[in-house]
Amino acid sequence: MSKPCFKTSFGFGIASGVITTLGLMVGLYSSTYIRGVVLGGVLTIAIADSCSDAVGMHFSEESEGVHTNKEIWLTTIYTFFSKLVVTLSFLPLLFAFSLKVGIMLNILWGFLLLSVFSYVIAKEQNNSPFKAILEHVSIMAAVILITFYLGRFIDKIFIN
Repeated sequence: MSKPCFKTSFGFGIASGVITTLGLMVGLYSSTYIRGVVLGGVLTIAIADSCSDAVGMHFSEESEGVHTNKEIWLTTIYTFFSKLVVTLSFLPLLFAFSLKVGIMLNILWGFLLLSVFSYVIAKEQNNSPFKAILEHVSIMAAVILITFYLGRFIDKIFIN
């Protein structure tokens, strides 16, 4: 296993999985308030966005011209599976609780995932874990707020 491509792919999968999934869930929730729509969105994005991100990482690694074919394909595979697993990890809370509570708990789950990975990376690079966590969680919070209000806007204009 190539450690650099695993770490890069895993980090990308966590960040993209958390931020994309939470944005989608919150946006769909605030526009429809329908569990099936939110679940369908998460399942769809688990496959479609995992494939898209994996191919994007594949192209990125290929275009650098410094990686072996094996490294490029390992990055592609690691990205797909890390994004898929992270995205699917949000489903149990949506099934176990009411939609509103499940989404709130998933926001906490996303905060935990981003915080732990940010902490580990910052410590490895001798950077401030607090600064790294704050930076990444702030991006997550911005996406959640924007998609919440976008969903409300969509509800008012197109649904109701």
